[in-house]
Amino acid sequence: MNLNSIKTKFENKQIDKWTYIDEMYSQHEILFDYCDFIKNTNISKIEIIDGDLIMTFRDSGVKFICTRNDKRLAPFDTLNFGRYEAEELQMQKNLIDAGFNILDIGGNYGWYAIHMAKSFPESTIYSFEPIPNTYNHLLKNLSLNEVKNVLAQPFGLSDSEGSFVFYYDPSLSVNASLKNLTDKETVEGVNCKVSTLDIWSADKKKIDFIKCDVEGAELLVFKGAIETIKRDKPIVFSEMLRKWTSKFNYHPNDIINHFKSLDYQAFSLDGEHLKPFDLVTEETTETNYFFLHQEAHQDKIKKFSQN
Repeated sequence: MNLNSIKTKFENKQIDKWTYIDEMYSQHEILFDYCDFIKNTNISKIEIIDGDLIMTFRDSGVKFICTRNDKRLAPFDTLNFGRYEAEELQMQKNLIDAGFNILDIGGNYGWYAIHMAKSFPESTIYSFEPIPNTYNHLLKNLSLNEVKNVLAQPFGLSDSEGSFVFYYDPSLSVNASLKNLTDKETVEGVNCKVSTLDIWSADKKKIDFIKCDVEGAELLVFKGAIETIKRDKPIVFSEMLRKWTSKFNYHPNDIINHFKSLDYQAFSLDGEHLKPFDLVTEETTETNYFFLHQEAHQDKIKKFSQN
């Protein structure tokens, strides 16, 4: 029973005043549970402001508007597991220099873009998010955090341009993809604009860092970015998840080989160090990888890779 239904019972005189107070307090009491619970997480503050649920990350001060039923948002994962991709974020910060032009491909609600914007105020972050509803929440979070160096792009990137159906589940917005990944009944098809990185970046400044998390379509993005990657030699951070790439009929090793042909080395993350990585097998547990150009990034490879 929720708050409104208890209140309706009282207003309809189905329960007396003291029963109403007791039943309402049984709901309110969870607020105190959260007071104790968040002490051991990277969430420092939970606010309810004019109907919005807002959580603040302890280490960065980044604020995030949460939406009902979207169970894998970064704040909820942080509550569940204490932190959210902390080691991956720290290594990205290690590899990024002040003033880098950064691409956030698969921007979602802006967790990555806003953290980068606050950490590197001299940089420009381009955040690509094709799903209209998710894009609107991205804009809300950018406004909430008052960041000025994130430029939201209302379209996706792939290996061709046009309008394509994306599959979007409001309960798992992070799983939005060009393929229906879960086959759940809640998944909706949404027509979205798509371009290629090579087309988009043709008249842009040098791209220095790319974060790409597009639920299985990463290889398509990189195929549409081959001239940009050859020209600018950006550092790349990408998800490679076998169960998602199989939906697109390729294997994560195809991404590794794609970058290898461009003189890049793949790295997995081992604590505070990068570890050279060459082959995804059935025993592989890592899902996030860094790609560094062997010549252009040799100083960073030497500094951050394991000896």
